[in-house]
Amino acid sequence: MTFRLGLTGSIGMGKSTTAAMFAAAGLPIWDADSAVHQLYARDGLAVSPISEICPEATMDGNVSRETLKRAIAADPGLLAKLEAITHPLVAADRAAFLAQTTADIAVLDTPLLFETSSQPEFHATLLVTAPADLQRQRVLQRPGMTEQHFQTLLSRQMPDAQKRSLATHIVETLDLSATEAYVKSLIAHIRARHA
Repeated sequence: MTFRLGLTGSIGMGKSTTAAMFAAAGLPIWDADSAVHQLYARDGLAVSPISEICPEATMDGNVSRETLKRAIAADPGLLAKLEAITHPLVAADRAAFLAQTTADIAVLDTPLLFETSSQPEFHATLLVTAPADLQRQRVLQRPGMTEQHFQTLLSRQMPDAQKRSLATHIVETLDLSATEAYVKSLIAHIRARHA
């Protein structure tokens, strides 16, 4: 049986970098954001249902994430409708990934793991975190990011302190080498306990 490790963290905490460290250690990674990108891409499974609730967000068989963001800002009720479409499709993609993997450990990069109460779907969870000032600095360095958009993203996510109380494991991403050492140690720990 494959051990399912749920990887999560708020924007700017170092989750993608940490996921890459697991991949470099040879573990298969499933990425919820990549799954959503595929669903929104040309003729993706979410395109047609999204065109029914927000026609202006679809063009040439794709979903425009920017147009969708503006539509949600104008009508916050649209987010729940969008989630009702995308969450089941993302869950099906994750299930297909797990059905195909033969690895002893699989890492499932799930940004809203705690927000969607998905903990029971994993054998353990790893919260990737960093101090708030470092998080803000990292996020505002991203192209096109504004303070307002950063605050909007934060408002949709559970506070870090609450996530810490729910996580099985926690890694602070202050230093790359320390984070990499933690990842290797965690893999060894999981293998030793669940071999």
